[in-house]
Amino acid sequence: METAEPIANRLKVPLHRSNELGEVQFGEWEGRTIRELDESEEWRRYNAFRSGVRVPGGELMIETQARMMNKLECLSRQHEDQSIALVSHADPIRAVLALFMGIPMDFMLRFEISPGSVSVVETGAWAPRILCVNGAGDLAL
Repeated sequence: METAEPIANRLKVPLHRSNELGEVQFGEWEGRTIRELDESEEWRRYNAFRSGVRVPGGELMIETQARMMNKLECLSRQHEDQSIALVSHADPIRAVLALFMGIPMDFMLRFEISPGSVSVVETGAWAPRILCVNGAGDLAL
């Protein structure tokens, strides 16, 4: 929301909150630091095999990807031929981009999604086109 609010204010458009676009559900890992998690064998396994390791008490990465894609598909139909801005977190964004790129989720940590960066995808009747990944330059708003 800290990223979405300034965008909505600048563009003078309403802000709509959506749980489907939220962070990976981290279950038992919620609130723990990366340093703490690095000591866990399960955390290391999760980062090596995102497509097949469930966060304890949380989501499989494919569940994150599916909920993001469901929302994206719905919004694409509702706003056909329009531009929309969606704001989320790095891993859910990576999961969608990995699907669009046709790469396994186990490789999604191979590309960066920085805080506040912009990735642009064009959707349509055929296949999505990725126009920008992890952009950090000036956007003409």
